[in-house]
Amino acid sequence: MTESNAPKSTPEEVKVEAEPQVEAAPVLEFVTVAAATDFAEGKGKSFKVEGKEVAVFLIGEEFHAISNACPHYGAQLCEGFVRNATVMCPWHGWQFDIKTGKGMTMPGRDVKSFAVKVEDGQVKVANIQTPAA
Repeated sequence: MTESNAPKSTPEEVKVEAEPQVEAAPVLEFVTVAAATDFAEGKGKSFKVEGKEVAVFLIGEEFHAISNACPHYGAQLCEGFVRNATVMCPWHGWQFDIKTGKGMTMPGRDVKSFAVKVEDGQVKVANIQTPAA
């Protein structure tokens, strides 16, 4: 056997990239709060959903839920004036988008929103808050 003067081949360096960590989406569990027929258009009602006070509104044919406490002084938003999917705090007039919880009066002063569904005539609210859009 003869030795070769050719450079010895070395294994190529392989970069191993870690797979991105995907967080499991939280499982939404829905809590029945009332019959759909218990709601009037544009009027809010307050319910406790797993310790959180939630205001539920009927807007058109859709139900929406947001945190019931205004971030200003804690007034119950379910008692506010509703117009065009916006609720006005009954104490100081701050306004919030009922569909998203986004603060309309003071940007960044949002309330949490919750997923809502209707099954068998029952309004159900998710136990997990969703961030304001």
